[in-house]
Amino acid sequence: MDFADEFLELYSKPNNKSWRKSDLHNVNMLKTTFGNRFLYEINPQMIEKFKSERMKNVSPARVNRNLACLKCMFNRAIEWGKAKENPVKKIKMLKENNKRLRYLEKEECERLIAACLPHQQPIVITALNTGMRRGEILSLKWENVDLVRGIIYVLNTKNGDKREIPINRKLMQVFKAIEHNSNGEYVFSKANGMSYKDIRNGFTTAMNACGIENFRFHDLRHTFASHLVMGGIDLNTVRELLGHKSLTMTLRYAHLSPEHKRKAVEILN
Repeated sequence: MDFADEFLELYSKPNNKSWRKSDLHNVNMLKTTFGNRFLYEINPQMIEKFKSERMKNVSPARVNRNLACLKCMFNRAIEWGKAKENPVKKIKMLKENNKRLRYLEKEECERLIAACLPHQQPIVITALNTGMRRGEILSLKWENVDLVRGIIYVLNTKNGDKREIPINRKLMQVFKAIEHNSNGEYVFSKANGMSYKDIRNGFTTAMNACGIENFRFHDLRHTFASHLVMGGIDLNTVRELLGHKSLTMTLRYAHLSPEHKRKAVEILN
């Protein structure tokens, strides 16, 4: 399946900034099953078998990402005159459970920060105080941080929309300490000035050290939003800070505010 490598070179690399973490991972997985096949040989039955086998080992969301990548590959193949039809169109995607909401209590946040290595602590503190995604944090540059006005300008977002996040006092202290020892354009950088590509291993080590289980780095974003809602911040403000295009995604936090509905009807008095 030489087309897989062509897809990465001509489509993924130019169009997807995080292609190494998404397309490359998916393509390598697809190669294990379809790597010795010509495009015209891949049919819906083969894909259903692939889906069935993958379901035994990974989540429905992961399987769907694999299938979405394969579908995209066939769409490009059709555009480039290398295939006539897309067999993935006949495959039904799996139902995903996107309601997972895991967040830390304040005491757990303190334990986690204490367990992190010195260079990881500012990254975790930033996540807890801004709700920024891991990729947004690791790619953050000083030119997008205004310490005078106290604002972070998030440009490299998942949905492509720019957003502004105020810097609170805790984070301001962290940023000023980092700036004093900064050695490059990235806020969070190594000694040579290069940005960190990933902190997954170190984060997992810190989690194990402080006894926190069933928690991902992305859940720091949930923690940020959950504490805002529990502190009485309205959902639309939380939506803007998280960068959600609609209120639908933000509504998952509504139940954390016991006074949410009461305040809504009290306004009529």
